[in-house]
Amino acid sequence: MSGITKSFPGVRALDGVDLEVRPGEVHCLLGQNGAGKSTLIKVLAGAHQPDDGTITWQGEEVTLRSPIAAMSLGIATIYQELDLVEHLSVAENVFLGHEPTSAGFVVRARAARAQAGRLLARLGHPEIDPGTLVGQLSAAHQQIVSMARALSHDVKLIVMDEPSAALDPDEVDNLFRIVGDLTADGVAVVYISHRLEEIRRIGDRVTVLKDGRAVAGGLPAESTPTSQVVSLMTGRNVAYVFPERPGAARDAPDVVLSVENLSREGEFDHLDLEIRAGEIVGLAGLVGSGRSEILETVYGARKPTTGQVSVGGAPVRPGSVRAAVRAGIGLAPEERKAQALLMLESVTRNVSVSSMSRFSRGGWLERGKERAAAHAATRELSLRPDNPEAYIRTLSGGNQQKAVLARWLLRGCRVLLLDEPTRGVDVGARAELYSVIRRLADDGLAVLLVSSEVPEVLGLADRVLVLREGAVVHTAPARELDESRVLDLVMEGSPTP
Repeated sequence: MSGITKSFPGVRALDGVDLEVRPGEVHCLLGQNGAGKSTLIKVLAGAHQPDDGTITWQGEEVTLRSPIAAMSLGIATIYQELDLVEHLSVAENVFLGHEPTSAGFVVRARAARAQAGRLLARLGHPEIDPGTLVGQLSAAHQQIVSMARALSHDVKLIVMDEPSAALDPDEVDNLFRIVGDLTADGVAVVYISHRLEEIRRIGDRVTVLKDGRAVAGGLPAESTPTSQVVSLMTGRNVAYVFPERPGAARDAPDVVLSVENLSREGEFDHLDLEIRAGEIVGLAGLVGSGRSEILETVYGARKPTTGQVSVGGAPVRPGSVRAAVRAGIGLAPEERKAQALLMLESVTRNVSVSSMSRFSRGGWLERGKERAAAHAATRELSLRPDNPEAYIRTLSGGNQQKAVLARWLLRGCRVLLLDEPTRGVDVGARAELYSVIRRLADDGLAVLLVSSEVPEVLGLADRVLVLREGAVVHTAPARELDESRVLDLVMEGSPTP
């Protein structure tokens, strides 16, 4: 891949990236969240078309117009979020789209099961029944099925995106054995992982991305120091303008949110956390570290395995969004368009939706009261345009996020959970959102913040919890941390008291 460029509205995801992969090697692709790794592999998989640049495959320049075109050349991609069909069998998933047939159109189900069984045996898992529904398999076995699907083609290059994220140590060892067998057969592997110890065990060479550019290519995986890799990954071109933190500490404000021994099996373990009125606490960690899952569990969207969430000293019923909202907890989720906003409704309805009982009398909705209250909340956050009847879909990303925040302001929440609050927001609007979040905290809200951008966490939060694989490995005031230290902790750290 040479000079690959790809832009989306408001962001240049790839800016002239080069990537060279050799037969039979494991080429590791590193970079922070948002560095461009996912976009690059989607270009390689034919899912995105580059704006500029060339792809040369086995000595010939090619155009990968679709994933089918990429697969026909022998390029397979196994995404972190596996694209399997849960209600189909293992064999049906393995051969989906290129089923063995008779007379060109009759699917040979028995032959498909037999061939799938041979592929699963090659991968070291003959115990997986090709007739089993994929939805009944463990995450590790589903990943094996995804690999079998890749091998069902004449694959010459496999891209693996965070393949070990859901695996236990024994399963990781099996994964590495499979990769070793593939490369011994001349298959090339592009391996994406945040775990540097894995890169040293399995990798041959490393390419590092930062802000959509390849800042290093072809580094030896085993001998390149961790400090050098972290240094290459840190530093950004985006300007962060953060509001000043409060100067003197306030007089022992009350604890608003208390989390005790909160766990959710397979996602995060034994979280203890207190947030006081006016405090912003940040969760820093990589994808898969449990950040978003913690927020969703506190909000009641996921039920914890153990532990208790309390607001103002009063326990909140676990696994109940209604109970959390009634207790004063509000969530601005990561995917606001899909998870928070009613895209075909007005600003007013999006802001009032969590407070409708305030505007109902005798079963009738008092639209004037609803509109006035929503307008007051959006004006407080300087939402533009200043038109409560505007459709939410016509607003910019930053103003859509303000509408979500206005919803919880109107509701009178005491705890605000923010998951990737500036995702899809242009640079100019970020500073304004930062000021809004700080002002809400200064007005007495307890804020729990998650962001993939370490500078954002360090710039906004008063205190930071660093997560690694579902456990808190470090806690410190934000002033005492820098980006390199946080990245060092999430990649190499181990839990500390």
